[in-house]
Amino acid sequence: MLYSDRTLAQRLERTEGASNAAFVEARARLQPDSGAQWREVGGAYAMFDGPDSPLTQTFGLGLFAEAEAEHLAELEEFFLERGAPVFHEISPLADASLLALLNQRGYQPIEYTSVLYLPLPLAPAAVLGEHHPQLHTRLLSADEAPLWASVSAAGWASEMQGLDVFMQEFGLISAQSIGARPFLAELAGQPIATGALFVQDDAALLAGASTIPAGRRQGGQQALLAARLHYAANQGCTLAMMGALPGSQSQRNAEKHGFRIAYTRTKWQLVRS
Repeated sequence: MLYSDRTLAQRLERTEGASNAAFVEARARLQPDSGAQWREVGGAYAMFDGPDSPLTQTFGLGLFAEAEAEHLAELEEFFLERGAPVFHEISPLADASLLALLNQRGYQPIEYTSVLYLPLPLAPAAVLGEHHPQLHTRLLSADEAPLWASVSAAGWASEMQGLDVFMQEFGLISAQSIGARPFLAELAGQPIATGALFVQDDAALLAGASTIPAGRRQGGQQALLAARLHYAANQGCTLAMMGALPGSQSQRNAEKHGFRIAYTRTKWQLVRS
């Protein structure tokens, strides 16, 4: 039995932080002029992936060490000297003194995320059920990163004009990050959906879910969920996790397949430097 306590929060936040750090390292490797880098400050992972990247933020602040003003000052300098806004993803299991520090330094909450988890290796029967006979999933090889990125981007194209261009580059880097495993779902031999898995020690982060408009409601994401959970369990993982917007369809789907909410995380932004 896993309980939603500080120990679990440390495992979850470190896994997601490590995933983003691996992405930043891949960006720095593939795009040396990007200035992408990350560092650890007071137990928190601080990532810079460009001023406008959703990965430019911290994970784990206040969870691995007592929150101190010196830590926040160092983190703020890390972002501000690179022309980036200052964001911290904060677990409610973090040191309670952190809230007062955030208020004193001019932060405000701007976003919530449900952090969900599932103990492995046993997954609910619903996840492992039958799928369309012509629907197949597979783990892609390194040279298929462009294919994964293209399918992922096509799934986001209908959400916002120009988003597919951003997601094409984002997906190409993500698929080449150390520790990332890109999965593809194909229906009758045609790619319709993507999903990714990042393994950190004995924990696995599920992300990268995208389905092209023509391939929706065909069971692609459920098949990818089952494939990734099987793979993670076979790799010795004892825990799977994902993040979702509270109350969203993604959260409901995860709960339907046995995931539980560990906690709701808050994203804080510095509005007064």
